[in-house]
Amino acid sequence: MHSTRPATIIAACALAAAGCGGFAHNDNTAGVRLYQQGNYLGAVDRFQQALSHEPGNPDCFYNLGATYHQQAKVFGRPADAATAEQYYHLCLARDPDHVECQRALAVLLVEQKREPEAIAGLESWARAQPGNPAPHVELARLAEEHGDLREAENQLIDALAIAPGDPRTLVALGSLRERAGDSNQALANYSRALAADPSQPVVAARVAALQPVTAAPRTATLPPPAAPSPAPAGGWGPAR
Repeated sequence: MHSTRPATIIAACALAAAGCGGFAHNDNTAGVRLYQQGNYLGAVDRFQQALSHEPGNPDCFYNLGATYHQQAKVFGRPADAATAEQYYHLCLARDPDHVECQRALAVLLVEQKREPEAIAGLESWARAQPGNPAPHVELARLAEEHGDLREAENQLIDALAIAPGDPRTLVALGSLRERAGDSNQALANYSRALAADPSQPVVAARVAALQPVTAAPRTATLPPPAAPSPAPAGGWGPAR
């Protein structure tokens, strides 16, 4: 299995800086750095070197696909998009549960007006992994991007039925409900996600921002003469 990756966003997904060992890891890390600098040709060269050290490594295939995908977007070269798709398929052939690659391939297909293929691929993933909430989260993402909020919510509810405490699902559902104006439920979802994974500063900011909105109004009363009430402690925290 590949490990958690740093956030270098490409087409709604992140480059994989982990997952390789020794020389491959060094080349992979160097490739990520070159990509961040906009040196895509150099990044491809380093990812190819990483692949030569670890033939068949899914992260290396994914990084190559992601870099060609970005080149296709920046330079408008259809051949790069076709190469990206080939590398994504090579990655998924070796690791069908590579979440970033599943997402990236779906994004690429939608960009090419092949949305039915994108949905079919994610649905196939969901059938193959009935205990994995990730395919439903990605299907929800596609549905939301195309304005079908009801389908997006249904997919996220399915994901929660599989894994009730999954932070990604809870954050996605919170975002969907906040967008719909249901601040109370959004706060509940964000709070559960934060309890499951406290290392989410963006989610913590949303919780802090929503608390004043959802807090019940307090009735002003005078304190009893013999025992004055203490002043409320703290505050709501920094707003987003």
